[in-house]
Amino acid sequence: MLEKEQILLIIYFTIIISFFIVFGIVFFIAFQRRKNKLLLDKFKAEQRYEDEIFKSRIEIQEQALKNVSWELHDNIGQLLSTAVMQINIMSTTIDKNATDSLNDVRKLVGDSLQEIRNLSKTLNNEVIHNIGLEKSIQVELDRFEKLRFLKTKLLVTGEEFHIDPKDEIILYRIIQEFFSNTIKYAEASNLEVELKYSPDSLDIKVQEDGVGFDMKSVQANSGLLNMKSRAAMVKANYEYKSAPGEGVMLRLSYPAKHKD
Repeated sequence: MLEKEQILLIIYFTIIISFFIVFGIVFFIAFQRRKNKLLLDKFKAEQRYEDEIFKSRIEIQEQALKNVSWELHDNIGQLLSTAVMQINIMSTTIDKNATDSLNDVRKLVGDSLQEIRNLSKTLNNEVIHNIGLEKSIQVELDRFEKLRFLKTKLLVTGEEFHIDPKDEIILYRIIQEFFSNTIKYAEASNLEVELKYSPDSLDIKVQEDGVGFDMKSVQANSGLLNMKSRAAMVKANYEYKSAPGEGVMLRLSYPAKHKD
């Protein structure tokens, strides 16, 4: 009888211990899941905060560029237009010997005025909205050709689809940042841009044949970080490659947003 009670007691304690073990395991799993959920929520909140900060910074930059565009077009442009008018008036009062020199000055001021107007277009996002991504790129390439910075080429294939205007601005700014780096550092002779439309994406390739650089030895500067961050904002795949003597290549793959 005593052995039976001992066996029952052992079974009883075994059941109790098993219950606490199972309870402890369930509690631990629930605690870990709750902890992981809180960490994930915290990460998402931080990510949203960083995205909002970056978007705000982009909006501030765009407004600043728009203000610069207005200043160039309205103020500097007006001053140069006035200068052209003054030169035209002067041309009627000077002798023939000075006419050729004055014509050269008139052409120089006129070219400067046109350059200011073209530059103001590339800075104003409203203009980019109106003329679209392809034409905005072409305006910038034409400007480089006119200034004899380098030879350019734009190739567009596939059937164009609608791009959200805000995304279009961001894509253009990424490309414009690449252009800026090319003019500043690349010592390139040729710059090529390819826009390839497909039903699922717009694939962009920008390449120059400059001096290039070793990506392992060069820390990412603010320009490279800006391009990568902007690409992430529009959910575009981003690839940036370079090597000494092989120029620089940028690839972007922007997903088409199909309507359900």
